[in-house]
Amino acid sequence: MLQAIGLTSTPRRELPPLVDDLTFEARPGCVTALLGDSGSGKTTALRLMLELEPGRGITYFRGRPLHRIAHPGREVGVLLGDVPGNPARTVLNQLRMLCAAYGVPASRADTMLEVVGIGGLRDQRLGSLSLGMERRVALAAALLADPCTLLLDEPAAGLSPRERDWVYELLRGHAALGGVVLFTTDDAKEAARNADRVVSIRAGRLVADQEAAEFARTRLRPRVAVRTPHAARLADVLGREARAARRAVEIVAESGSRLSVYGSNCAEVGEAAFRHGVLVHQLADEIGDAGTPVPPVPQARSEARTAAHATAVAAAHAEAGGAAEAGSTAGPGVEPGSQVEPAAPGLGAGAGPEPGTGPGAGSGFAPFPAAGEDGSGRPPRVDSGRSARAVRRVGGPLRPLRYELLRTFGTATPLLTSAAVVVVSVAITLVLARVGHTPQNRLLAAWPQSLPLPPAALGAGLLGALAFGEEYRYPALSADRGTVPRRMGLLAAKLGVCAVLALLLGALAVTADAAALGLVFDSGPLDRPAEWIAPAASWAGLLIGCAWAGVLAAGVFRSAAAGLAAVLVVPVMVVPLVRKSLHGPSAYPTDGLASRLRELSWAQWPPEADRLVLGALRVMAQPVGTALVLSLMVLLCAYGFTGLRSRVRW
Repeated sequence: MLQAIGLTSTPRRELPPLVDDLTFEARPGCVTALLGDSGSGKTTALRLMLELEPGRGITYFRGRPLHRIAHPGREVGVLLGDVPGNPARTVLNQLRMLCAAYGVPASRADTMLEVVGIGGLRDQRLGSLSLGMERRVALAAALLADPCTLLLDEPAAGLSPRERDWVYELLRGHAALGGVVLFTTDDAKEAARNADRVVSIRAGRLVADQEAAEFARTRLRPRVAVRTPHAARLADVLGREARAARRAVEIVAESGSRLSVYGSNCAEVGEAAFRHGVLVHQLADEIGDAGTPVPPVPQARSEARTAAHATAVAAAHAEAGGAAEAGSTAGPGVEPGSQVEPAAPGLGAGAGPEPGTGPGAGSGFAPFPAAGEDGSGRPPRVDSGRSARAVRRVGGPLRPLRYELLRTFGTATPLLTSAAVVVVSVAITLVLARVGHTPQNRLLAAWPQSLPLPPAALGAGLLGALAFGEEYRYPALSADRGTVPRRMGLLAAKLGVCAVLALLLGALAVTADAAALGLVFDSGPLDRPAEWIAPAASWAGLLIGCAWAGVLAAGVFRSAAAGLAAVLVVPVMVVPLVRKSLHGPSAYPTDGLASRLRELSWAQWPPEADRLVLGALRVMAQPVGTALVLSLMVLLCAYGFTGLRSRVRW
């Protein structure tokens, strides 16, 4: 059960709110349409339900608001606008990344691609998909975690009639298994045909909440569609007979051969045309201002839907008694033994149109079947037995790490960044070696005095900034509490992956620089260093610090450009301030500090550890090291104050 209570958007300046005290409910086992004209507040209402829009009111998903659900992506499937993914990412990689975010097996992505009929497009880039294929990918993403509730913003917008019928048949299949489906539309006929209940809004306020049959009877305007080569003559005949019988009949000429007759029926129009010898090519009862006849919902299909719902509920309760994981049928976050409505397990591998049938079976995707058919004359198959098997959940600390690895390596950005860093670093190193008078450490790092940071550090900072910058540019996690969930597990995964990437990038740059020097200058201007541990530690600390600064700054300011700017601010602005303070009278020497720390500690460490402690202190005492540490502390505090929740998960 979905219950929206008092939804009110925050008005801007003195304008009225787009959504004003909107209250309605969407029941399980039914498809509910949120109907309204363009600009009436339909999308804003969905965003208020998902807590993506500031405002008042609350929405309960099976008795709990979204921020009280441990894993919102498993409870609510969302389709808002286009597919929220990087256009350079493949379809399969995008779905597998979302599988990791929702905590379901990666094989679920392949299953849902077959369900929506695009198994042959798994290696296609998101940016190369047509509108119809994008809708299929978006539906697959919404159904990935097997949610009970689907919130869809105009899911059939821009699709052909055949594609629209397929989409709504898929939604009916989800509702038939006990799920809650709410979609928005501005087409009254579409709402009447494809929904069980219609919620009408105007200017953000509730107008009516009706069953689809009552809505069609009371709020749509029935008419008779006539097509005849003698449209003007028939219109004159119908007008004269209506005036003679004193009936209110309105006749509208749609085109040269088409009429719309309001206030009459097919029998009266046909008899009048027969009496006056007017040839008629088409005569049909319609609802709305144009278009397609509205077929009545067969009772057999309604009864089959009810039977499938009952079977799913019984099977879910049967498994709930012996399930090893408590709440696997009732949904995530539900206490065992509590009285809740059964969750909709979603569509199985056999739901929707059968892949590979009909024309175009060999073209890489299954064609959209006609409404109620899969090309063979049979109704679309929904595997009701699938309802007894809940989707296996994949939890634990590796879940955000798996998500971050798939997000990072799903595009060519790390490889392109590494290639650019190596090329620039080698060029700078060769120039410095030709000029001479450059210390060996700076020569290998390609770090002249005139540059604030070496290329490897800038590349590490860029990769760190993209870790959060891509999340805000392509908000794939928007349905999971806020634009990007501020959770410690996700932050730790991003910091860990970026640290490893920074170290690999630094090692690659130094190796390439040394190899280039050896090739160009024969023996090369390199000497075997007597002490390499401290310079290596300083190099690693610089790279990791830049990467982490980029991650935290992009998370705070919600932009990759801001994250990279924060990396540049450290050497340009913070380092001079630190250098000035370290050379002042208040600076303390580090000599003897390791022995004093050993005296203060409870556990006695071996004397060899003094070298490591002293080396770390000397690295941190450097102006760049001190500036990075201070900057990271400030950014971490800012990240915590701007987003971390009281109940931290992941």
